[in-house]
Amino acid sequence: MSDASNTDSGPDAARKRSLNTANMAMGLRHPQGPVATLLVAAGLTWSAFQLWVASPLPELLGVLVFNEARIRSLHLAFAVLLAFLAYPARRSADYGTVPVHDVVLAVLAALGAGYLALFYASVSAHTGDPTDFEVAAAAVGLGLLLEAARRVLGLPMVMMALALLGYIFLGQWMPDLIAHKGASFGRTMSHMWLTTEGVFGVALGVSAGLIFLFVLFGALLETAGAGSYFIRSAVALLGHMRGGPAKAAVVASAATGLISGSSITNVVTTGPLTIPLIKRVGYPGEKAAAIEVAASVNGQVMPPVMGAAAFLMVEYVGVPYVQVLKHALISAMVSYLGLLYIVHLEAVKADLRGLPRRHSPHWQRSLKNFALGFLGIALVLAVVSVIGAVVHAVLPNLSFMVMAGLLLVAYVVLLRMSLPHAGEALPADAPITSLPEFAPTLRSGMHFLLPVGALVWNLVIEQLSPTRAAFWATLFLAFIVLTQRPLMAWFRGDRKVTDAAWEGMQDLVDGLAAGARNMITVAIATATAGIIVGTVTLTGIGLVMTELVTALSGGNIIVMLALVAMICLVLGMGLPTTANYIVVSSLMAPVIVNIGAQNGLFVPLIAAHLFVFYFGLMADITPPVGLASYAAASIALANPMRTGIIAFRYSMRMALLPFMFVLNPKLLLIGVDGIGHTLITLASATLAGFAFISVNQGWLLIRSTTTERLLMLLVVFMLFHPGLFMDPLNTPYHQLNGTAAEAAILDAPDRTQMRVLLSGTTLEGDQVERGVLLPLGTPAATATRRLANSGIDATIVDDGFDIRRVDFGSQAGKLGIEAGFRIIAVEVPGDRIAREWMFVPALLLLAWVARRQRQRREAAPTTADAN
Repeated sequence: MSDASNTDSGPDAARKRSLNTANMAMGLRHPQGPVATLLVAAGLTWSAFQLWVASPLPELLGVLVFNEARIRSLHLAFAVLLAFLAYPARRSADYGTVPVHDVVLAVLAALGAGYLALFYASVSAHTGDPTDFEVAAAAVGLGLLLEAARRVLGLPMVMMALALLGYIFLGQWMPDLIAHKGASFGRTMSHMWLTTEGVFGVALGVSAGLIFLFVLFGALLETAGAGSYFIRSAVALLGHMRGGPAKAAVVASAATGLISGSSITNVVTTGPLTIPLIKRVGYPGEKAAAIEVAASVNGQVMPPVMGAAAFLMVEYVGVPYVQVLKHALISAMVSYLGLLYIVHLEAVKADLRGLPRRHSPHWQRSLKNFALGFLGIALVLAVVSVIGAVVHAVLPNLSFMVMAGLLLVAYVVLLRMSLPHAGEALPADAPITSLPEFAPTLRSGMHFLLPVGALVWNLVIEQLSPTRAAFWATLFLAFIVLTQRPLMAWFRGDRKVTDAAWEGMQDLVDGLAAGARNMITVAIATATAGIIVGTVTLTGIGLVMTELVTALSGGNIIVMLALVAMICLVLGMGLPTTANYIVVSSLMAPVIVNIGAQNGLFVPLIAAHLFVFYFGLMADITPPVGLASYAAASIALANPMRTGIIAFRYSMRMALLPFMFVLNPKLLLIGVDGIGHTLITLASATLAGFAFISVNQGWLLIRSTTTERLLMLLVVFMLFHPGLFMDPLNTPYHQLNGTAAEAAILDAPDRTQMRVLLSGTTLEGDQVERGVLLPLGTPAATATRRLANSGIDATIVDDGFDIRRVDFGSQAGKLGIEAGFRIIAVEVPGDRIAREWMFVPALLLLAWVARRQRQRREAAPTTADAN
């Protein structure tokens, strides 16, 4: 934060007491004058609209209440308007002006996108039977959306959308394996544009609700100075260690990933600070860029945002938001800890050191710094949550107001505590040339953690919807952005509080405009991805993909997963994170569940979605279209292809993890009970990740021999998937029928996932017999009521349960269960030796390898191992 001006009047004071919009870029273009003001005004209006529809005010006042379809329509209207005004048709165009034809296209695109909002009553009155004018309006709107996508996202997304539109129209002439009856132009336009099955479907709905608020939250945090604070705190904590700046880059990217919606955004946000630091301590340019790429892509698997995929999974998988975070947490932690280990091994191999300390502290001070770091930040978040829980228990009806008051008091106190250390809060782009003092750096921005704590409290304690929780957290953060400058000026005794207040207002405007600017890409991507989703629902291409992968894999589970992984890599190339997930989950997640069920592998739906999400993200790394690798290489002045290859090698643990949690769902905390079991699962998974990295890097304590690497690879599978070795020794599950099955469903633990065997005929006339992992929800008085928690209306018959109806959008429906199916049996765990006993020989093997390497290292202490 800058100090207030010392002048009381004159032009400088006048400039301070007005809002500046001339230097705000809303995209690639940088127009001046009224056009720039118009662009910023459109962005601010968009942010204000999204905050309004997320707030409780429309319901309380009964004013400007919009239904979901209208919100999605207006959301896209703002996005395409800004896309045509802020992004030129050609990269060689003049970025300083907006041509008249782009203004015309922007207005037409906004009207086309807003058609559903403007004429909702008329369109809904004859759904499925559009007029000629509506078909024409849909065609124009769809065409302009694709042009906006080309300008903002590039050709890959547009080419995929055009290919699938072609598939719709030419389906009857396709090869037999992928042929379908096709659809008319009018039906296609109606399906894609005038219903909520295509462009205005679930993906755009999530963008208009949750994603916008979290992107706005991240933009306001960045404007407030939190981004620089996170990076500098990480460097202050870890910068002195071996490869310290690289470890700080990993931690900073984890913090940025909490709020970021794009791996490329992560790279360009943290990279300019961290990559030069990483190079300064001795890492080559390609490795420095690759570390930043791997860390930034990891940021997309980090709860709570996960590149906005977490919110989409809530809709696509049908589980609560908190459950999605729970399932994703262990794999994200293992991935991040693994990357820290990779950085450490690279530093050890090259004998790299960290940034020099300003002084050499005793071990007590190092321990204190560590405690103030991770534990201090965790303490702030924990205190907010614990106090919130107590207040909620004591004053349930007033808890929200009481906590709001307590958060405001905590904000003022923490801001006042940061005053002596405000000098540590340097500009975000200021280079880090020496190790920052840890305690002052940490205390300089502790108040930035309060909105994150408020978000956690709203979600976990108050159990608000994610949208409403994000709204209140964003509102609190906006208050911080608006008031931190004038409060700091007041604490210092500075008379220029008014000037500081205007600077706070400028920060708020900058943050709101930045949130809208960052959402242009996401909104256009989710809308264009709606074409892919619409194609799936219109043509049944999802079943075609299942048949194709089945034919190619021959029913082999590992081959099937490898094929799905490769397809996800191809589908994800060149796509932003959100669109990437929509595409791969729509086409490939059902393939894993269906083929697994046909071959005796019961895959939880969340595991299938996380599998395709991980491999879709790998496309941001993998050459030749690894956009994150290109972005980092440009900062590091390194070779993009070599950067991509090294980053892919660093990210291979992310390629192994999805295979493991599909085969062993305990890695997603499915079937894990109690804190002890959770800690064992986390520790074994982390150790397995470290062992795999040691195999990949060829290094544990010193360079590993081939025998040692093979033994460590065996340890990896023993720790990640102990059932691979233990299940053949005894029957893991017993099959129950009739009354025994009924009793098992009734007595199953709360929110368990039961192995259920089904038989029946699909709507397509195919006879199927397969199994699913069916979430049963909370206990109930009867087995049929327990099944109803999953969306199944069933009756008990002699040999099972006949399914009469499956609720639309329910857990059962998302698993492909249909009315007319019969539950013929359930499977429950048998009396068997716990799989976790396999960890004992795994640890002994790993200890033997470590002991052997230690002996070799001690025998030749002066021998330098080649890098």
